[in-house]
Amino acid sequence: MNIQITSRKFRAKDSLKDFIEAEIKSLAKYNDDIVDVNVVLSFTHVKDSIKTAEVVIQIPGKTISVEESSDEFEKSIVNAVEKIAVQLKKIKTKRIAKKKVAAPEKNDQD
Repeated sequence: MNIQITSRKFRAKDSLKDFIEAEIKSLAKYNDDIVDVNVVLSFTHVKDSIKTAEVVIQIPGKTISVEESSDEFEKSIVNAVEKIAVQLKKIKTKRIAKKKVAAPEKNDQD
């Protein structure tokens, strides 16, 4: 899994980068085929200090993109990872359902 973290108009601290990597690596339990992860951190409003995290995950055949905003980057990342986890679970459920449908057809041909 290749994780790339980009911070726009500021320099992200190492502790924030480590937090992001830990959260992203927790998604591996939902899908082992994650190829690339791009995380973009930015300030939406400097005055109100709204922090936005955009997470783009690429798995074979699909790209999942989520954007979350809050008053802290950690909250934005956690919320984005939760949304991606839901999508990855849905993809896994669909894949399992397709295998179950395909398996009886193979047995009928024997």
